[in-house]
Amino acid sequence: MKQILQSLRTGATEVAEVPCPGAARGQVLIRSSRTLVSAGTERMLVEFGKANWIEKARQQPDKVRMVLDKIGTDGLMPTVEAVFSKLDQPLPLGYCNVGRVMEVGGDVAALRAGDRVVSNGRHAEAVRVPHNLCARVPDAVSDDEAAFTVLSAIALQGIRLVQPTLGEAVAVTGLGLIGLLTVQLLRAQGCRVLGLDFDPRKLGLARAFGAEVVDLHAGEDPLGAAERFSRGRGLDAVIITASSKSSEPVHQAATMCRKRGRIVLVGVTGLELSRADFFEKELTFQVSCSYGPGRYDANYEEKGHDYPVGFVRWTEGRNFEAVLDMMADGRLDVKPLISHRFSIEEAVKAYALVGGREFSLGIVLQYPDTQGRTDGEVRRQTVPLAGVTVIAPAQGRAPALAFVGAGNYASAALIPAFKAAGARFRVVASSAGVSGLHAGRKFGFEETTTDTLHALSDRLVDAVVITTRHDSHARWILAALRAGKHVFVEKPLCLTLEELKEIEAECSVQGIGPGALVVLVGFNRRFSPHVARMKALLGGVAGPKALVATVNAGRIPPDHWTQDAATGGGRIIGEACHFIDLLRHLAGERIVAWSRMGMRSQTQDTVTLQLRFAEGSIGTIHYFANGTKSFPKERIEVFAGGRVLQLDNFRVLRGFGWPGFSRMRLWRQDKGQHACASAFLAAVRGGIDAPIPFDELLEVSRVAIALSQAER
Repeated sequence: MKQILQSLRTGATEVAEVPCPGAARGQVLIRSSRTLVSAGTERMLVEFGKANWIEKARQQPDKVRMVLDKIGTDGLMPTVEAVFSKLDQPLPLGYCNVGRVMEVGGDVAALRAGDRVVSNGRHAEAVRVPHNLCARVPDAVSDDEAAFTVLSAIALQGIRLVQPTLGEAVAVTGLGLIGLLTVQLLRAQGCRVLGLDFDPRKLGLARAFGAEVVDLHAGEDPLGAAERFSRGRGLDAVIITASSKSSEPVHQAATMCRKRGRIVLVGVTGLELSRADFFEKELTFQVSCSYGPGRYDANYEEKGHDYPVGFVRWTEGRNFEAVLDMMADGRLDVKPLISHRFSIEEAVKAYALVGGREFSLGIVLQYPDTQGRTDGEVRRQTVPLAGVTVIAPAQGRAPALAFVGAGNYASAALIPAFKAAGARFRVVASSAGVSGLHAGRKFGFEETTTDTLHALSDRLVDAVVITTRHDSHARWILAALRAGKHVFVEKPLCLTLEELKEIEAECSVQGIGPGALVVLVGFNRRFSPHVARMKALLGGVAGPKALVATVNAGRIPPDHWTQDAATGGGRIIGEACHFIDLLRHLAGERIVAWSRMGMRSQTQDTVTLQLRFAEGSIGTIHYFANGTKSFPKERIEVFAGGRVLQLDNFRVLRGFGWPGFSRMRLWRQDKGQHACASAFLAAVRGGIDAPIPFDELLEVSRVAIALSQAER
């Protein structure tokens, strides 16, 4: 299918061939008929992409500070590579979509195939959207009109925050698409509206919608106009829908308001606020969040949990319904806002218009017509059966890999590691298709797909590399083993003891070992050259050891998927397992006892984990999320036989009391990803033992799961 992508590095826009996604649980698959280019938001993205490095840095000072901190802890080259990898990823554009439902996933009861719906789907021939972000389109509303639903909901949410009453005087600063929609919605609520802008064409539309206007380009005085418009009382409220780096729109709004007036920012402005502006009048100021309650809430958007209507009357989904009703009965007229139309194939021209000087307002993108066809015909004509896009011709006879998942870690670390090890990249599978297409192009995969089972059943694939969200690891491991494939899974192996038993049983059936299948978890740190040196040095020391791992893990919000026990497993299973494995490797002994002590918090990411090993060694893992990123992330210390080894952030290893060894320093950080990938491929090629014994993988997984469930 065709989809519009933009490069954040260059700003270039393209219409790419991307494999079509399938309908996942709680989501619907929609065949697009119209999408609307949001000139304000999408122009900012295009301008950011076209900006040089200095201008990009100026626009995102917080990201610059993060980069500088990473340089200090990880070194220059790893930081540069991480930044380039992030900027290389294509950005799917668009969030105003109209189309017909092709498929519904599990747990979707309110929609069915054939329904005409609006959503915040991308500019693509087919989009997959959570059902809470969809609304049925009334018969009286055309596709062209429905394409304005999301922008209208943004305007409506700003109005809801202002809480206007009948007859109030409200100014709208900035008469772009959202500003003009705001004017109409305010008029529909019985407000008197004053519109401010520099463009006479936009001012003319606002006047036609019933507003009085102020032509800023002609030098008209907005303060004087507001004074007259409010009959000398001051405006009741101001809604700012302008896009400006200046703080002047907020200052101007405060000056125009009456005592205890309300200001809501829907657009983007500077926020250098003057206390005097707000103090004397006791003004309120609020920033509006997109389309309404539920936005950016994973429980609402991703998991489909709606807010009870008795407590939250207007969610983002119900705001969609409200503006569609107003379009249906003629109170909201968006037809005059359409300035241009392009087919999806001409999208590059549309974005040239967005970034150029020619006047534009509502730019509608049109997709191949599906009217009059059955749902099955639409599906067959628009979606490849396996959702596969061929990228490159078949390669040589090195071990052929299928990657399941193409997220940031896969693209930045694992795929480059396997490429350096000489793997053949057969197919990459991703859920939505865009990240898989990017990885496929960048690293030379032969195919990309959104159908994971297609990748697993490919007879040319020797091994499967799994880099998806943690809750899917066990499912794809089992599917790969049953397809007779070797498996490399980015940690963790699984999330529950039940899943672990099922994997162990399947491995017993399929056969694990030399000449059979290889299963490896990406515990790459034990393959680091520093750790290899530590292991060699410790081999000459008799007696038990004391091992300490201090991890400055950094804060992750409690609502992030990794903190969710069902999806990510929490940070002990999902991340601290790395260090359980590393201490197990350095101790060279079975873990026989463990305990956990944590700080009081709603997450389990500031904890101390205690391990006891079979021959008397002990280990402590300080996994802390309450530090600063300017401090190095990882330190490993081993005390043994009157000597000490100290590894700082996988850059410098120091020895204290070791004859003939005092320091090992590398020019760049090396956490062992390349050596880990090479060891896995060597086992696949040569029919030799897996680089980590399977019993150790099971042991570390059991301990990590037990520690995550232990009393604090």
